Amino acid sequence: MQLHITTYGTYLHVKDSMFDVRRKGDDGRVLSATYSAEKVTHILLATGTSLSTDAVKLAMRHNVDIVFLERDGDPMGRVWHAKLGSTTKIRKRQLEVSLGAEGLRWVRTWLLAKLDNQAGFIRSLKKHRLQHSAYLDDKLARLDALSVSISTLDGARVADVADTLRGLEGTAGRLYFETLSYVLPADYQFNGRSSRPAHDAFNAFLNYAYGMLYGKVEKTLMLAGLDPYVGFLHRDDYNQLSMVYDFIEPYRGWADEVVFRLFSAKKVNKSHVDAVSGGRNGGAKAGESTPGESTPGVSLNAEGKPLLVNAFNEFMDNDPIRYRGRNLVRSHCIQLDAHQFANELIGKTGGMPELTML
Repeated sequence: MQLHITTYGTYLHVKDSMFDVRRKGDDGRVLSATYSAEKVTHILLATGTSLSTDAVKLAMRHNVDIVFLERDGDPMGRVWHAKLGSTTKIRKRQLEVSLGAEGLRWVRTWLLAKLDNQAGFIRSLKKHRLQHSAYLDDKLARLDALSVSISTLDGARVADVADTLRGLEGTAGRLYFETLSYVLPADYQFNGRSSRPAHDAFNAFLNYAYGMLYGKVEKTLMLAGLDPYVGFLHRDDYNQLSMVYDFIEPYRGWADEVVFRLFSAKKVNKSHVDAVSGGRNGGAKAGESTPGESTPGVSLNAEGKPLLVNAFNEFMDNDPIRYRGRNLVRSHCIQLDAHQFANELIGKTGGMPELTML
């Protein structure tokens, strides 16, 4: 069970050795709900909420992950116990691999998996949209050509071809999101990816879904003994979770699918987002604001967040798929891959790793 606490003024504390969530209702009365610490796996708190130190202690005793979220759903920090939980050999090897040919092999693997999943999603859309077959076939052919370019790119290490890889990945992303917008109902179509702030409701939902996925991937990497900050492709900037951004690539399509389903089923409306004054636009494209200029946008509100959170959690944690010979929910698929990645780094390649259920 996840406690996703987003309502302003909500307070999490402990009552009778259980998590107790309290907030004032519209009529001024205090509303309260209690949850067993043994059943809670994650606690996610949005801005404007609070918790007690007793709640932190209870969470640590039961290995419950506490994540603090930005307005757009990105994790800005977490409370986690001080135990490493694995051998430091994994992290040492991770750093060594990041500098050589093996690191490039892993980056290719993740990016090719991402493009393959994007193409698979487009093929699934094609089944029920025969009127768009020619358009979708063209996009699939172009994605396939980009995959070939990535797989055949020469280089001894990631640093030799990083800019080219980012360019190919970026081109694939533009083609992919153009396609998703094209097949959506006209009222829901959008003009490419945007963040900080999102320029439209689709991107607002997608940014929040990615934020939740970042949190899942970061914890999964830590459980596998990996360092979320030592990436292979993404830059090692100050406080940047570079490996999270590398490792997440094959799984972004799951967040895309959750959001697309909500919009294609017309479950989203204007009441689910609010206008925001904007943030800083980090890099302008043609027709957009100049870098550093404050831009208006939209953000999920108190009605939109539960809609997405419930759909995302159901898709990730309660909807098993066949994966590597097992029936697993998607969260456990990510964990399986993380453990296998860690094991391969230190030369342990025999058999499927055991899963610690999150």
